[in-house]
Amino acid sequence: MTVESLAEEFGFKVLTMPSPEREICGAYIGDLLSWVMGKAESDNLWITIMSNLNIVAVATLADVSSVLLCEGVLLDDEVLALAESKGVNVLATDYSAYEVAKIISGAV
Repeated sequence: MTVESLAEEFGFKVLTMPSPEREICGAYIGDLLSWVMGKAESDNLWITIMSNLNIVAVATLADVSSVLLCEGVLLDDEVLALAESKGVNVLATDYSAYEVAKIISGAV
C-alpha cells in the first residue's frame, strides 16, 4: 500500500506528501525517538504523537515511509517546511495510536 492510498482509504489528513507513491511495509508505534531510530524498519509507517523538529531527522534516519501523527497532533510551519524539504511524508488523525493500529491492521 502506498502512503497516498493509505491516506485516502482511512481518511488521514495529509500535512505533507512529497513522496505519495512510497510503499508502506509494516508499522512502528513509538514516541521515544532513540527507540524509533533503533527499532523502526525501513518503509514502516511511524505512528506517534511527537511533533517537534527532531521527528524529521528520525524519520529520515529510520527511512520510514511516513509519519502518522495521532490524537489531533499537528506540526508547526517550520517542521512542515523541513519535512517537505527532506522528502518526509506526514499524515495526521484524531485517532489514538491504538485505534490506528486496529484500523490499519492487515492493510500494511
